[in-house]
Amino acid sequence: MSKQTVSEISPEVEPVTYDMRGVIAGIKRTFPVGISIFAYGLIFGVLSGQAGLRPFEALLMSSLVYAGSAQFAVLGMWIAPLPAASIIITTLIINLRHVLMGAALYPWFSQLSPLKRYLTAYLMTDESWALTMGEYMNGRRNAGFLLGSGIVAFTAWNGSTIAGQLLGGVVQDPAKYGLDFAFTAVFIALLLGLWRGKGDLLPWGVAALVAIVVSQALPGKWYILAGGFAGSLMGAWTYGRKS
Repeated sequence: MSKQTVSEISPEVEPVTYDMRGVIAGIKRTFPVGISIFAYGLIFGVLSGQAGLRPFEALLMSSLVYAGSAQFAVLGMWIAPLPAASIIITTLIINLRHVLMGAALYPWFSQLSPLKRYLTAYLMTDESWALTMGEYMNGRRNAGFLLGSGIVAFTAWNGSTIAGQLLGGVVQDPAKYGLDFAFTAVFIALLLGLWRGKGDLLPWGVAALVAIVVSQALPGKWYILAGGFAGSLMGAWTYGRKS
Protein backbone atom coordinates (compact mmCIF):
# COMPACT_ATOMS: atom_id res chain seq x y z
CA MET A 1 0.00 0.00 0.00
CA SER A 2 1.49 3.33 -1.01
CA LYS A 3 2.01 6.04 1.54
CA GLN A 4 -0.70 8.71 1.44
CA THR A 5 -0.64 12.25 2.73
CA VAL A 6 -3.36 13.66 4.95
CA SER A 7 -4.70 15.77 2.10
CA GLU A 8 -4.99 12.71 -0.16
CA ILE A 9 -6.91 10.76 2.46
CA SER A 10 -9.10 13.72 3.45
CA PRO A 11 -9.36 16.12 0.48
CA GLU A 12 -11.26 18.70 2.55
CA VAL A 13 -8.21 19.19 4.81
CA GLU A 14 -5.73 21.52 3.17
CA PRO A 15 -1.98 21.03 3.77
CA VAL A 16 -0.46 23.39 6.33
CA THR A 17 2.93 25.00 6.73
CA TYR A 18 4.79 25.75 9.95
CA ASP A 19 7.54 28.30 9.65
CA MET A 20 8.90 31.60 10.91
CA ARG A 21 6.63 33.62 8.64
CA GLY A 22 3.63 32.21 10.47
CA VAL A 23 5.24 32.85 13.85
CA ILE A 24 5.97 36.48 12.98
CA ALA A 25 2.43 36.95 11.63
CA GLY A 26 1.05 35.58 14.90
CA ILE A 27 3.21 37.95 16.94
CA LYS A 28 2.13 40.98 14.92
CA ARG A 29 -1.57 40.13 14.96
CA THR A 30 -1.62 39.36 18.68
CA PHE A 31 0.38 42.36 19.91
CA PRO A 32 -2.70 44.63 20.31
CA VAL A 33 -4.53 41.82 22.11
CA GLY A 34 -1.45 41.33 24.26
CA ILE A 35 -1.95 44.81 25.68
CA SER A 36 -5.41 43.79 26.91
CA ILE A 37 -4.03 40.51 28.27
CA PHE A 38 -1.45 42.54 30.19
CA ALA A 39 -4.22 44.75 31.58
CA TYR A 40 -6.28 41.97 33.13
CA GLY A 41 -3.12 40.08 34.03
CA LEU A 42 -2.35 43.01 36.31
CA ILE A 43 -5.60 42.25 38.11
CA PHE A 44 -4.49 38.68 38.72
CA GLY A 45 -1.12 39.87 39.97
CA VAL A 46 -2.73 42.29 42.43
CA LEU A 47 -5.33 39.79 43.66
CA SER A 48 -2.80 36.98 43.96
CA GLY A 49 -0.73 39.17 46.26
CA GLN A 50 -3.81 39.97 48.33
CA ALA A 51 -4.54 36.23 48.54
CA GLY A 52 -1.11 35.65 50.07
CA LEU A 53 0.88 34.36 47.08
CA ARG A 54 4.46 35.56 46.81
CA PRO A 55 5.74 36.83 43.42
CA PHE A 56 7.53 33.57 42.60
CA GLU A 57 4.45 31.50 43.50
CA ALA A 58 2.15 33.68 41.38
CA LEU A 59 4.57 33.52 38.46
CA LEU A 60 4.81 29.74 38.81
CA MET A 61 1.02 29.47 38.63
CA SER A 62 0.84 31.73 35.58
CA SER A 63 3.57 29.75 33.82
CA LEU A 64 2.42 26.20 34.61
CA VAL A 65 -1.36 26.54 34.92
CA TYR A 66 -1.44 29.34 32.33
CA ALA A 67 -5.23 29.68 32.34
CA GLY A 68 -6.57 33.06 33.40
CA SER A 69 -10.16 32.13 34.17
CA ALA A 70 -9.09 29.10 36.21
CA GLN A 71 -6.47 31.09 38.08
CA PHE A 72 -8.98 33.77 39.04
CA ALA A 73 -11.39 31.08 40.27
CA VAL A 74 -8.68 29.42 42.33
CA LEU A 75 -7.78 32.67 44.09
CA GLY A 76 -11.21 32.65 45.69
CA MET A 77 -10.42 29.22 47.13
CA TRP A 78 -6.89 30.05 48.30
CA ILE A 79 -7.35 29.61 52.03
CA ALA A 80 -5.65 27.52 54.69
CA PRO A 81 -5.88 24.60 54.76
CA LEU A 82 -5.67 24.55 50.98
CA PRO A 83 -8.60 22.59 49.43
CA ALA A 84 -6.40 20.85 46.85
CA ALA A 85 -9.07 18.48 45.54
CA SER A 86 -11.60 21.27 44.99
CA ILE A 87 -8.98 23.42 43.26
CA ILE A 88 -7.99 20.59 40.90
CA ILE A 89 -11.61 19.76 40.02
CA THR A 90 -12.50 23.43 39.45
CA THR A 91 -9.48 23.94 37.22
CA LEU A 92 -10.33 20.81 35.24
CA ILE A 93 -13.94 21.85 34.68
CA ILE A 94 -13.06 25.37 33.57
CA ASN A 95 -10.32 24.18 31.22
CA LEU A 96 -12.31 21.38 29.61
CA ARG A 97 -13.22 23.91 26.93
CA HIS A 98 -9.69 23.42 25.62
CA VAL A 99 -10.78 19.96 24.48
CA LEU A 100 -13.26 21.61 22.11
CA MET A 101 -10.72 24.21 21.04
CA GLY A 102 -8.11 21.56 20.33
CA ALA A 103 -10.62 19.49 18.37
CA ALA A 104 -11.34 22.49 16.14
CA LEU A 105 -7.63 22.79 15.32
CA TYR A 106 -7.04 19.06 14.86
CA PRO A 107 -7.64 18.87 11.07
CA TRP A 108 -4.63 21.14 10.58
CA PHE A 109 -2.40 20.33 13.54
CA SER A 110 -2.67 16.58 13.02
CA GLN A 111 -0.32 17.10 10.08
CA LEU A 112 2.47 18.38 12.34
CA SER A 113 5.07 16.38 14.23
CA PRO A 114 4.22 15.65 17.89
CA LEU A 115 6.89 18.09 19.12
CA LYS A 116 5.51 21.01 17.11
CA ARG A 117 1.93 20.06 17.86
CA TYR A 118 2.17 19.79 21.64
CA LEU A 119 4.64 22.63 22.15
CA THR A 120 2.34 24.95 20.24
CA ALA A 121 -0.79 23.62 21.97
CA TYR A 122 0.75 24.38 25.37
CA LEU A 123 0.74 28.08 24.47
CA MET A 124 -2.86 28.04 23.25
CA THR A 125 -5.19 30.47 24.98
CA ASP A 126 -8.71 31.63 24.21
CA GLU A 127 -7.29 34.69 22.48
CA SER A 128 -4.62 32.92 20.42
CA TRP A 129 -7.09 30.18 19.46
CA ALA A 130 -9.67 32.71 18.26
CA LEU A 131 -7.10 34.62 16.21
CA THR A 132 -5.75 31.39 14.72
CA MET A 133 -9.23 30.19 13.76
CA GLY A 134 -9.77 33.56 12.09
CA GLU A 135 -6.61 32.99 10.06
CA TYR A 136 -7.73 29.54 8.98
CA MET A 137 -11.22 30.71 8.05
CA ASN A 138 -9.59 33.32 5.82
CA GLY A 139 -7.63 30.63 4.01
CA ARG A 140 -4.22 31.10 5.64
CA ARG A 141 -2.80 27.72 6.68
CA ASN A 142 0.43 28.47 8.55
CA ALA A 143 0.25 26.69 11.91
CA GLY A 144 3.20 28.73 13.16
CA PHE A 145 0.69 31.54 13.66
CA LEU A 146 -0.57 29.92 16.86
CA LEU A 147 2.97 29.65 18.21
CA GLY A 148 3.68 33.33 17.57
CA SER A 149 0.33 34.33 19.03
CA GLY A 150 0.92 32.13 22.06
CA ILE A 151 4.36 33.64 22.68
CA VAL A 152 2.83 37.13 22.92
CA ALA A 153 0.02 35.93 25.19
CA PHE A 154 2.39 33.98 27.45
CA THR A 155 4.80 36.90 27.78
CA ALA A 156 2.04 39.41 28.47
CA TRP A 157 0.31 37.19 31.03
CA ASN A 158 3.43 36.33 33.01
CA GLY A 159 4.87 39.83 32.76
CA SER A 160 1.66 41.36 34.06
CA THR A 161 1.50 38.81 36.89
CA ILE A 162 4.81 40.09 38.24
CA ALA A 163 3.87 43.73 37.54
CA GLY A 164 0.59 43.28 39.42
CA GLN A 165 2.41 41.73 42.35
CA LEU A 166 4.80 44.69 42.50
CA LEU A 167 2.00 47.25 42.12
CA GLY A 168 -0.26 45.56 44.63
CA GLY A 169 0.45 48.19 47.27
CA VAL A 170 -0.50 50.98 44.87
CA VAL A 171 -3.37 49.49 42.82
CA GLN A 172 -5.39 47.79 45.55
CA ASP A 173 -8.70 48.04 43.66
CA PRO A 174 -8.18 47.28 39.91
CA ALA A 175 -11.85 47.96 39.13
CA LYS A 176 -11.33 51.58 40.14
CA TYR A 177 -9.13 51.99 37.05
CA GLY A 178 -11.39 50.01 34.71
CA LEU A 179 -8.94 47.13 34.42
CA ASP A 180 -11.70 44.63 35.15
CA PHE A 181 -13.39 45.47 31.83
CA ALA A 182 -10.30 44.59 29.77
CA PHE A 183 -11.17 40.87 29.89
CA THR A 184 -14.67 41.51 28.52
CA ALA A 185 -13.49 44.01 25.92
CA VAL A 186 -10.93 41.72 24.34
CA PHE A 187 -13.43 38.89 23.93
CA ILE A 188 -16.01 41.18 22.34
CA ALA A 189 -13.36 42.22 19.83
CA LEU A 190 -12.40 38.58 19.16
CA LEU A 191 -16.02 37.57 18.63
CA LEU A 192 -16.51 40.33 16.09
CA GLY A 193 -13.42 39.10 14.26
CA LEU A 194 -14.88 35.58 14.06
CA TRP A 195 -18.32 36.71 12.86
CA ARG A 196 -19.06 35.25 9.41
CA GLY A 197 -22.67 36.34 8.95
CA LYS A 198 -26.20 35.40 9.97
CA GLY A 199 -25.33 31.71 9.89
CA ASP A 200 -23.45 32.20 13.17
CA LEU A 201 -26.50 33.49 14.99
CA LEU A 202 -27.99 30.08 15.76
CA PRO A 203 -24.91 28.31 17.21
CA TRP A 204 -23.84 31.43 19.10
CA GLY A 205 -27.34 31.95 20.45
CA VAL A 206 -27.66 28.31 21.52
CA ALA A 207 -24.26 28.45 23.24
CA ALA A 208 -25.24 31.61 25.15
CA LEU A 209 -28.68 30.28 26.12
CA VAL A 210 -27.36 26.93 27.36
CA ALA A 211 -24.57 28.63 29.31
CA ILE A 212 -27.08 30.93 31.04
CA VAL A 213 -29.46 28.08 31.90
CA VAL A 214 -26.68 25.82 33.21
CA SER A 215 -25.15 28.64 35.25
CA GLN A 216 -28.47 28.95 37.09
CA ALA A 217 -29.03 25.20 37.43
CA LEU A 218 -25.59 23.90 38.41
CA PRO A 219 -22.92 25.24 40.77
CA GLY A 220 -19.38 25.91 39.67
CA LYS A 221 -18.17 26.50 36.12
CA TRP A 222 -20.01 23.75 34.23
CA TYR A 223 -21.80 26.40 32.16
CA ILE A 224 -18.57 27.10 30.28
CA LEU A 225 -18.29 23.53 29.01
CA ALA A 226 -22.05 23.15 28.46
CA GLY A 227 -22.33 26.33 26.41
CA GLY A 228 -19.30 25.51 24.29
CA PHE A 229 -20.42 21.94 23.68
CA ALA A 230 -23.99 22.94 22.76
CA GLY A 231 -22.74 25.66 20.41
CA SER A 232 -20.31 23.25 18.77
CA LEU A 233 -23.03 20.66 18.19
CA MET A 234 -25.36 23.26 16.71
CA GLY A 235 -22.57 24.59 14.51
CA ALA A 236 -21.79 21.08 13.24
CA TRP A 237 -25.49 20.45 12.56
CA THR A 238 -26.00 23.66 10.62
CA TYR A 239 -22.78 23.05 8.66
CA GLY A 240 -23.97 19.55 7.76
CA ARG A 241 -27.28 20.90 6.44
CA LYS A 242 -25.42 23.32 4.17
CA SER A 243 -23.11 20.62 2.77
